[in-house]
Order: sequence, then C-alpha cells, then structure tokens
Amino acid sequence: MFKKILIANRGEIACRVIKTCRKMGIATVAVYSEADRDALHVELADEAVCIGPAPAKDSYLQMDKIIAACQKTGAEAVHPGYGFLSENAEFSRRLEEEGIVFIGPKHYSVAKMGDKIESKKLAIAAKVNTIPGYNDAIDTPEKAVEIARKIGYPVMIKASAGGGGKGLRVAWNDKEAHEGFASCKTEAKNAFADDRVFIEKYVEEPRHIEIQVLGDAHGNIVYLHERECSIQRRHQKVIEEAPSPFLDPETRRAMGEQAVALAQAVNYQSAGTVEFVVNGKDKSFYFLEMNTRLQVEHPVTECITGLDLVEWMIRVAAGEKLPLRQEDIKLDGWAIECRINAEDPFRGFLPSTGRLVKFIPPKEGNGVRVDTGVYEGGEISMYYDSMIAKLICHAPTRDGAIAKMRDALNAFVIRGVASNIAFQAALMQHPRFVSGHFDTGLINESYPKGFDASMVPHDDPALLIIVAAAMHRQHQARNAQISGQMPGHEYRPGSEFVVRLTDGGDYLVSVHPAPGGWDVRLDGETYAVRSDWQFGQPLYRGTINGEPFCMQVERRGLKYRLFHWGKQADLMVLTRRAAYLSTLMPKKAPPDMSKFLLSPMPGLLTQIAVSPGQEVKAGEVLAKIEAMKMENVLKAERDCVVDTLLANPGESLSVDQPIIAFR
Repeated sequence: MFKKILIANRGEIACRVIKTCRKMGIATVAVYSEADRDALHVELADEAVCIGPAPAKDSYLQMDKIIAACQKTGAEAVHPGYGFLSENAEFSRRLEEEGIVFIGPKHYSVAKMGDKIESKKLAIAAKVNTIPGYNDAIDTPEKAVEIARKIGYPVMIKASAGGGGKGLRVAWNDKEAHEGFASCKTEAKNAFADDRVFIEKYVEEPRHIEIQVLGDAHGNIVYLHERECSIQRRHQKVIEEAPSPFLDPETRRAMGEQAVALAQAVNYQSAGTVEFVVNGKDKSFYFLEMNTRLQVEHPVTECITGLDLVEWMIRVAAGEKLPLRQEDIKLDGWAIECRINAEDPFRGFLPSTGRLVKFIPPKEGNGVRVDTGVYEGGEISMYYDSMIAKLICHAPTRDGAIAKMRDALNAFVIRGVASNIAFQAALMQHPRFVSGHFDTGLINESYPKGFDASMVPHDDPALLIIVAAAMHRQHQARNAQISGQMPGHEYRPGSEFVVRLTDGGDYLVSVHPAPGGWDVRLDGETYAVRSDWQFGQPLYRGTINGEPFCMQVERRGLKYRLFHWGKQADLMVLTRRAAYLSTLMPKKAPPDMSKFLLSPMPGLLTQIAVSPGQEVKAGEVLAKIEAMKMENVLKAERDCVVDTLLANPGESLSVDQPIIAFR
C-alpha cells in the first residue's frame, strides 16, 4: 500500500480523499493555487505545495508543477479527484513514465473513453445502445446547422472532451445551432483545452441515469447499481439519488451489464461511471458517455452499498484484487444528494462570490452526511466552480430520505454569499419530484420564467409571526434583566406588538411569559412557544403547541430575517404607535438604472461586443462575462444606442456594476 498520496485537486473532493487516506493510514500532500492558500484542503493535508496563480490554467492544470510536487514530497501516487486533470490521458501517461501511480484508470482507457466521439464508436462495437448522431468533430457553425437539419431538431451540441454541463447546448432551430456551436467551442477550449464539438439527437422526455462501475487489474468488473441524475438545470446536476425511482430490476440489470461490457472493452481499472439517457415512456436506454473518474455524486452510491469508492480506487491502483462478486453488491435503502452551490436562485442562479460570514452545516450522523471544502470565514472564489458543499441523506425509504433532506436543508446556515438552499428546499417539496415521475425537463418546465421567492412552498405564515414575536419578547425580557442590574434604571417591557411582514401586512399579537418559553396570541388563537434559544444562535429550535420546529434567524435591531423550509421572510416588530407612524414616512424612489447594462454577477469581463454610437437591436450580444468556469452572454433587452463604455475587457466586475450606458 502507498505511504504518501498527492491530491491533484482542491475543495470538497480534495478533503474527501484526505479523509479516506487518514482512515487508511496514508499521508497526504495537497497542492494549491495562490487563491487557495488558506483553503480547507491545505489545512487538512499533511503537506502542501503551492503550484501557481489563481487561474486553473496556471495552477491546477499545470502537469509539470504537479509532477514536480510529487518528486519534491516523495508522493508515490496521485489521486486526481474530478475535473481539472482527472480525465487527461496525457497526465496519466506522464505520471506513469515518472514512476508515479495514477489513482484511476490506465491512460489508454482514459483516452478511449474520455473522448466522446471515440467512446461512442467503441460503445457501438461493444453492442451498447447508442443515440443517433454525427460522430466526428465539426469545424464550422454552418456545418453544425447542416448536420442538425439532417439529424432533425432538437439536437445536442456537445464538446468531445466535455463534462459537468460545460460545452453542451440543446438546439431547437438553426439559430440556436449556430450560436450554440460557437459557445460550445469557446467553453470547451477554456475548460478542457480541446474545442472539438459533435452533434447527436436529443431524446425528448429523457431521464439521466448512470451506472457506477468498479474494476481491478485482474479482470474483475462489477456494477454498483445506478444513480438517478435527472434533476438538472442547464445540463448540470442539481439533485442525485440512488437507486432510481424509475428503474425496475430487469432494466437495472440490463443497463448494468452493458456498462460492464463497455468497461471490459477498454480493460477498465478503477471507479468509473457509464451515463445513459433513458426514455421515460418505454425505459429504452442509450449510452451517453463514460466518465473515467470519480463522480461528484458518488456518496449516494456509497450510502446504498456500504462501500468507500475512494478507498477502492486506492486499493485497485495499488494492485489489490476486488473481493466482491456481482451478487455481493447490496442495495440498502435510499440516498439523496443536494448540491449546495454559491449561486442566487432569485437572480437567475447567477454566481455569488465572497466571504462565508457564517457556515454551519447540519449535524452529521443518523443518515446525514456533509462533504465540503469550505469553512466559516473562508472565501468563495470567482476562479473555480460554485460548489459549497454536498448534502447527503440516507434512509430506509425514498420518502424517509426526502423528509430527512428537508430537515437538513432547513438547518443549513450559510451567510455572506447567496446559496441555492431555498431552491433545493422547493424541489424537495415539488409534487413531481416527490412522486418520482420526472425527467430532465422538470426544472425548465416548472420554472419557465425563472425562480422567485413566491415559488418556495410554506406551511403557514402565522408560524413566522409567532416566532418573531416570541423572540422579540425574549429580547425585551433580557434587556429588562440587564437594566434591572443597573442602579437608576427601570424597564417595563410591553406584551402587545405589531408584527409587520415586508410583503404581507401587519398582525397584532400579544406575548406572555410561560414555563420554558412564551404564549403568543394571534387572531384569537393562543400558541405555546417553548425553546431554549439564546441570543446569537442562528437556529431557533423548539416546539409550538408541542410540535417540533427549527427556524434560521438573523436579528437586526427590531428587524428579523427568518428562514423556514427554504422560505425567507423579513419581519419587523413594532409598538402599535410606531407601526402607525411608520405608515406616514415618505418612501424614497430607487434610482433609474434602465439606461445602463449592469453586471448581473461578479466575474471577469471577457468581451464588449459594441462601441459608442452603435445602434443595437433587441437580442444582440452586448458583452460576455466569465464566472466560475461558465461563459455568460449579456444581450440587449430592447433597441437602443450605445453612449459610453464604462468597463474594459479583462476587468473584474462586481454585482450591479455598470458596464455600458445607453442614450
């Protein structure tokens, strides 16, 4: 077994590998960019080596620097994680030449399966079901349109070296094929240094289901059941679960056997994933691609099988034989994973960067697992992907896993950057998701005009009012206690308040002390609120009329911001007189920014496509911004004339920073 392993990655997956290495008694080496100097994976590793500036192309994608770090530290093997160099055959080959073990498949397997064009040809030869399409690289947007017409819309335009939703577009007409081809090539070149693009038929009403395989150097390959990954936004996975609520045992076995056949065709050694698109009507399935690496969503497979996939990647790389036969692979319960990302679901899911003022994940154990690479006070950088953490819940049944996930999301506190927790909470309550009857179009079909706060289900607004009143009364009681200890001060807190929801009107409540908490009267009903909550705690836990509840709270003077089941509400607690006087205050109108193009996110301005004096038509491209490895195109909302350029390409932008002024 190896004595020292270098992890050629960062963030959550680097921390994940380090944990398994510790369990196995293996020393670890972290590599880091200058932006990650204070990152969690650097702190957790036994040694750490800086490999360059913040941009990945200057650090995490630099093979020479990573190999030099291995030689400097004496690392015998490299675990690549996912992303970056994990599916780079050249990296695997060079490590082998240097006598360093690559913890993953052999370079020839990576080369064959990592190339989507070649892998599809191999799949056909291995008698694996494949999607109709054009299986060679396409050079021009005009050629892309021509091929798309022959195949028949809709089509998928895909980067040959792509993954993670990057370098992928669905086109429904000539215009989208032309534009999608250009965007795919740009994204593919930036993300993978390979801009080859191909096209295949888009299967409508599809489900994205993948098979986890595990092979060793002795010819043994097994499949570890499936993962359902159909809940996607912009072709990036949002929620994953294992097993799939859609498959029956016969289809599961057929897909598993085809996945093993494909892995055998390339002498696959390590953990890998064969992805399929499954027809939601008849369960017919087609090969999409093979990911020759560990997947982001591997924890759900670990939960239902009891296997540590990272450990077995390491053991296989060290030459050990798999002790498992296919019939030994168990399927225990149900597991769901939510990707917690630094993005604002109420602003079109735009990236959010900055410092994590608060980061308090739910308590692990009893079927709750949190994989993360961040910590409170750390920074979410614009240079890398948006993932903050992976929240995984395991239970005997699917309904149990969903219920556990709802509670865990409710207790996940993130402040300082926006997160998608509210969106995940809404999906956990979505009827189609709960029923298991969904496909990859669920998010687009459910939120065609975007997602906003009104779309987050909530049990009862009275709950927010009651909790805000109880907290405010507790605050008054605490002030009275403090004031009573000061000579010459006497404080008599009142018991009747007006609770004002910023988007829901005023409510008159009265609050009175009771053993272990407060009795709150609202609309003629009395609610017994019992809690041991103390000031400064971000979670208000307790019972209301004997029923347990948990609510996140931020307190700002007389104002409270409460979070429950993903719903956010701002409330103010006032005396009746103050509530009346506040209605007489004049309201200041916000400044008119309609003649400016504002940056919708923090990011790097890569292009301004217009010049002063230019007439622009609605829909024309104005600028492009790159953030968290994704290219974002800003287009004109209406006809206009450019007046002044207020930012320059290469400039780092903040949210709402003006880029262009119009006449």
